[in-house]
Amino acid sequence: MKNVPKIKVGIVAVSRDCFPESLSVGRREALVKAYQKTFNKSDIYECPICIVESEIQALEALADVKKHGCNALCIYLGNFGPEISETMLAQGFNGPVMFCAAAEEASDKLMGDRGDAFCGMLNASYNLKLRNVKAYIPEYPVGDASYCANLIHEFLPIARAIVGLKNLKIISFGPRPLNFMACNAPIKQLFNLGVEIEENSELDLFESFNKHKDDPRIEEVASDMAKELGAGNKKPEILNRLAQYELTLLDWVEAHKGSKEYVAIAGKCWPAFQTQFGCVPCYVNSRLTGRGIPVSCEVDIYGTLSEYIGECVSEDIVTLLDINNTVPYDMYKSEIENKFPYNFTDTFMGFHCGNTCSKKLCNPEMKYQMIMARSLPVEVTNGTLEGDIVPGDITFFRLQSTADNHLYAYVAEGEVLPVATKSFGSIGVFAIHEMGRFYRHALIENGFPHHGAVQFGHYGKALFEVFKYLGVEKLLFNQKKEDRYPTENPF
Repeated sequence: MKNVPKIKVGIVAVSRDCFPESLSVGRREALVKAYQKTFNKSDIYECPICIVESEIQALEALADVKKHGCNALCIYLGNFGPEISETMLAQGFNGPVMFCAAAEEASDKLMGDRGDAFCGMLNASYNLKLRNVKAYIPEYPVGDASYCANLIHEFLPIARAIVGLKNLKIISFGPRPLNFMACNAPIKQLFNLGVEIEENSELDLFESFNKHKDDPRIEEVASDMAKELGAGNKKPEILNRLAQYELTLLDWVEAHKGSKEYVAIAGKCWPAFQTQFGCVPCYVNSRLTGRGIPVSCEVDIYGTLSEYIGECVSEDIVTLLDINNTVPYDMYKSEIENKFPYNFTDTFMGFHCGNTCSKKLCNPEMKYQMIMARSLPVEVTNGTLEGDIVPGDITFFRLQSTADNHLYAYVAEGEVLPVATKSFGSIGVFAIHEMGRFYRHALIENGFPHHGAVQFGHYGKALFEVFKYLGVEKLLFNQKKEDRYPTENPF
């Protein structure tokens, strides 16, 4: 994934002056050794400066980790720790910060080498709140060297998302289509997150598209498309036009990144797109998303923001789907019941016209957009990539600004079942435990739109921490049967 940051965590040990500094230093060295034994050595940098009750040392450590290219920070309490200077270090670091602490090693060391970091973590957390400093503190943040090494490794996807958002520009084209207000939301929360947005007219895009008409690169891109599609290339006559559109978007991205390193796109795809561009953009959207540049449909700005977060966390391809239709009851009875551990209301179909990357579809084929073709000539609706979504674990989630500018999110883990959909588009039979209740009391109750981002794997733990770090006001997940939602009727 070229459109996500590479994280390097600076590890800084801290020590309270009434505790042996050598205790923190030795524990830091053991932590680094444990990490390098199991994980990629380039993920971390061991800062040689141990902060001992000194604001000046905090500044020196800050300069050192920056000098060595660290874009994330782990403050490691090798003993009780200096609560003022360690939180000043966190405050001065312009990036994601985590705290973890050393457990006591052995009973025979509890006299001279007891570190009391278990206690120090409480004071650190209090001082972080005093200074309004955000930091990631794991569920249980105290352990031996091997345990804390794992904590740092679990911090990497969280840090990728935080760093990525601060360096992200979303490029959008056009307003939402008429009667599709559902994904509209204030952009104020984007700026609160550090995300830049460039909103453009469809005319700007159309002008650029026309300027690419005779681009000499079109044939090469069209050939690459044909190679990717293979036997699924059912619309070869449209490839050159799609290649022209792909080059238009890629050139726009390079010309409009500005001060940001990473890009996501929220594109218009109807109602005038087909008649003017002569195709639908779905396949191009799928190809760019497969390269790490998420492209949402229907100018869904928070949809593409969600996709980008998911990509940073998983370092894998994501997609954006409608929470679309119920599974027919006869399909549930014949293909799911007694074969998989799901009730009927746990299942639904996730669908979009054809925006999912070919690597995440079974036997993908290029077709036309059936819904649009009901009112338009078929030939201008060519360009969807269709097929059943590959079975396996998924995480369904979304980050959304409400109409009154509050930041909400939901996360739910589930799976795509190996059940033929017998339908069209990029589509799959999804199953999430207690989905029916989640649908009603989390999604409907809190006004979430129909689009949800999908990761291919279970990443709920990391996503949950990302949304906590971002300060999401409501963070929802599918409750277990015995846990009632606040709005759920108890009778």
